[in-house]
Amino acid sequence: MSGARIAGVLPMDTTEDVRQRGAGRARQVALLPVGSFEQHGPYLPLATDTLVACAVAREIAAAHPVLSLPPVTVSCSHEHAAWPGTVSVSAPTLHAVVRDIADSLRASGVEALVLVNGHGGNYVLGNVVQEASARGERMALFPAPEDWEAARERAGVVGSLASDMHAGEIETSLLLHSHPEALRPGYEKSDFVADDRRHLLSLGMSGYTRSGVVGRPSLASARKGEELLASLVDSFGACLDVVTREEI
Repeated sequence: MSGARIAGVLPMDTTEDVRQRGAGRARQVALLPVGSFEQHGPYLPLATDTLVACAVAREIAAAHPVLSLPPVTVSCSHEHAAWPGTVSVSAPTLHAVVRDIADSLRASGVEALVLVNGHGGNYVLGNVVQEASARGERMALFPAPEDWEAARERAGVVGSLASDMHAGEIETSLLLHSHPEALRPGYEKSDFVADDRRHLLSLGMSGYTRSGVVGRPSLASARKGEELLASLVDSFGACLDVVTREEI
């Protein structure tokens, strides 16, 4: 992987950069992108959710004084196990990893942690944040569904969040903007809709789609991807206010 591509995913800060960014600040905030390694149809890479989480974190870090961490690249993707290449860890493992990272950050003086989640199946992250907050720790999960809805409307995404579930208009647009080299041909002809997925937890994605796609990637564009990211950066301001306020 070239240096430019590495810099597009991993933070390139030195320890001195971190020291200077935190100088004079009452409370430092770190961003932890949490992605996955799972099928995204025949045209998006297995690392799509990690690339998305890192793109969101990168844009936030460019606009706000936060510390960017390297991503968690394997998470809870059990619903995609029917497709080759998908790798998962258990929910307790992901829970423990995030808690250990938060503990390490606090030991080094970084009090607040925001989890930038790129994979909808990481349900356990909500529990991690709830438990940390109950202990008086500063933690948040971003983006919330409301943040994604605002981004969808701003970007002119046609499909609803429910319909555009996986490898659809939103994810394809984000990669067309941030990592166009990662896409393979075929997204223009891969639309598949499966709005009623009430048994997803029992059947997995293979119970609803053969291709692994649920959404309309044919509607994707790099412009939509750019607008999606810009909206999420704007939405992050409220999240930053919550984790840095004097009392939570």
